[in-house]
Amino acid sequence: MKRKMIYLFVALLIAGMTVDQSLAYEKDTIKTFKGPLIITFIKHGSLMFEYNEQTIHIDPVVRMGDYNKMPDADLILITHHHGDHLDLNAIEEVRKPNTRIVATKMCIKNSEELSDVVIMDNGDVKSVTGLEIHAVPAYNIKNKRDNGEPYHKKGEGNGYVIRFGNKKIYVAGDTENVPEMKRLGNIEVAFLPMNLPYTMSPEMAADAAKMFKPKILYPYHFGQTDPSRLVDLLADEEAIEVRIRDMGF
Repeated sequence: MKRKMIYLFVALLIAGMTVDQSLAYEKDTIKTFKGPLIITFIKHGSLMFEYNEQTIHIDPVVRMGDYNKMPDADLILITHHHGDHLDLNAIEEVRKPNTRIVATKMCIKNSEELSDVVIMDNGDVKSVTGLEIHAVPAYNIKNKRDNGEPYHKKGEGNGYVIRFGNKKIYVAGDTENVPEMKRLGNIEVAFLPMNLPYTMSPEMAADAAKMFKPKILYPYHFGQTDPSRLVDLLADEEAIEVRIRDMGF
């Protein structure tokens, strides 16, 4: 009986290890003059940044990751109100009493339970938890619903440029290659979405990257789109390094 109990314990331990290994998300580290920025790639539009003892969750969504096992947030950034980006259950999993949340007016309008939020409109620049954050317009021009409305209307969603020391990181949210991107400068890392018909094709994402030339480009939120297509389209752009991580859905 004792030997059977040992075998059962080992089997359960192995099963538990298997689950833990499945949660071993890919990570990259970006060096800044104030310490490393650790990027965790969760899935779809969900990311986690760790920097100077702060944890920043971007668009946490329960369907994309096990937030019960992730570090609590000092800061949460929500790009827009759609359910694959705004998930109250995920927010509650990582929210602490002193967690700051940055979101749009439409997030508040669509989720009355979301409270104590720093609202940022397109173009706003604010300091939150000691980080400079710039809200960049995120919207559709070409891709529209059957009724003629864009999937993402101008003024309702944000991308965010966050300054970590001497490095600026741009998380574009759900957007196309909009003209406002031409005003972005000195972007170290950019996350650009590729998921037709809601955001961009690889060709549109390549055009966006050429507007502001990030040093490192991660396609994300790419659904069934082949991200390697972006590598081919930017093959002649030696200043842009395209990195592919598991951000499909």
